[in-house]
Amino acid sequence: MLVLLGAREWRNGRRAGFRCQCPKGRGGSNPPSRTKSEGPDYGAFVIGARPYDQRMSSEVARVDAWVWSVRLTKTRSQAAQACRAGHVQVNGERAKPATPVRVGDQVRVRIRGVERVVEVRLTVSKRVGPIVAAQAYLDHTPALPAREAKAPPLAQRERGAGRPTKKDRRELDRLRGRD
Repeated sequence: MLVLLGAREWRNGRRAGFRCQCPKGRGGSNPPSRTKSEGPDYGAFVIGARPYDQRMSSEVARVDAWVWSVRLTKTRSQAAQACRAGHVQVNGERAKPATPVRVGDQVRVRIRGVERVVEVRLTVSKRVGPIVAAQAYLDHTPALPAREAKAPPLAQRERGAGRPTKKDRRELDRLRGRD
């Protein structure tokens, strides 16, 4: 019979003093091999204290934790700061960092001048991978307007013409509207 131990008890692939409880009483120092098919605790071994599915099972999550978990912001502190600054709305109302988010809620987040409108499909309170994060919300963000074609430069100097004179610089400033 082999005893599976937690991830923190292993160091360098083995545990000091580990003994295999064999029927003949022989002791061994090799750790047991682990595969996905062995035991129900595989997810807890890989990820941490709780199995992966329990991270997504709660019905309510804090809005700052949810915005960070689904990767709308890079850090949770940025998400909380955006909430405090009024850049996050839940169902049309300004949200504090601890505002609860439920499935079906509409969340508006304005980050770096871009407003994202998303509908909550899955409440998550811990950071998840990008595939799960994309499944956690439905994006209703309106398409950004197409960027207009860049206007050709008004004033171009010939290559190798050297440094512009004071008169040339004044003409360039006048063309660029820097009078």
